[in-house]
Amino acid sequence: MKKLFILIFLVSLILPSFVFAQGVSVQDQLFEAKVIEIMDENIVTREDGSEFVQQNLKLIGLEGRWEDQEVIYEGINDLDLIKSVTAKKGDKVVLTASTNVDGEEVYYVTDHVRRGWLYFLALLFAVLIIVVGKGKGVKALISLVVTFLIIMWFIIPLIMAGHSPLLVSIIGSVAILGAIVYITWGIKRKAHIAVVSIAISLVITGILSIIFTKLTALSGLAQDDAMFLVGAGGIAINFQGLLLAGIIIGTLGVLDDVVISQISTIEQIKLASHHLTHYELFKRGIKVGVDHISSMTNTLFLAYAGASLPLLLLFSTRSDSSVSLSQVLNNEVIATEIVRTLTGSIGLILAVPIATVIAAHFLVKVKKKKS
Repeated sequence: MKKLFILIFLVSLILPSFVFAQGVSVQDQLFEAKVIEIMDENIVTREDGSEFVQQNLKLIGLEGRWEDQEVIYEGINDLDLIKSVTAKKGDKVVLTASTNVDGEEVYYVTDHVRRGWLYFLALLFAVLIIVVGKGKGVKALISLVVTFLIIMWFIIPLIMAGHSPLLVSIIGSVAILGAIVYITWGIKRKAHIAVVSIAISLVITGILSIIFTKLTALSGLAQDDAMFLVGAGGIAINFQGLLLAGIIIGTLGVLDDVVISQISTIEQIKLASHHLTHYELFKRGIKVGVDHISSMTNTLFLAYAGASLPLLLLFSTRSDSSVSLSQVLNNEVIATEIVRTLTGSIGLILAVPIATVIAAHFLVKVKKKKS
């Protein structure tokens, strides 16, 4: 059974990538190849002192019409590439085949083939969570697989089909929420409490996100990856709605952690002290929740700050004194992360008292019914 769960997890990683691969245009002509010889290598120093490596490589194709065919990649030229792929003999890389003005086919190394190590890391993760978490670890793994499938096979396809990203993310989040809670805890009263608490907090976060996205006039196009979606698939994507969808889905994961931990805390306090009223239970539980708020708010901030670190470094390296802090904050990319972080944090802060009140009331209520 455990092997089956691991297999399901790995298949869920493989299939979406396979589906997306089918969508690649034939004109792109991407294929994988193995480096069999480094013909020449040149180290180039930029004006700022940084270095990058250029290589001429002999490779052998591993798939498609290039399988077992030797190809040459001439990477030593006058171009200064921001991202250059440096390979070693035996490495597997991704090549793009294109036709130049003379009608000749030329090849470019665009990336490393890293899929195998990703599968190994996923397997390691699955084994550890099952070994350490045992039964609960298996349930957590199943929840993760279900969450992944909902995002890859429901949320993303519907958004790409032109449906409202906000509406799709709300429906998808409810499905994810139910999967996480009920698979982990089963059909129990505390699971119902968790679902209600998270749903209320998520609604508040969503409302705040909508309000402040409108007030700050965020377009959802500040990120480079969003720009690549303009005109993709011949559909018009609501990028502001896509931004809101990202905020909701991102906040859901943090809310899940906080709410479930808080309800478990209330439950354990109640088991240790049966005589406590719901108000006394709330007071003790909220003390634990306040500490959790502090740590999780920092976690949320650091997660967004880490994702925006290259951008923050870009602003910090600018020597132009005419660019003030207020102008930096006003930049849409920075403003987007501020709105994302603060609306998520507000939802997180409110989730603790909401979950504590509901859990304290109903746990005490259940005890009174039994007595």
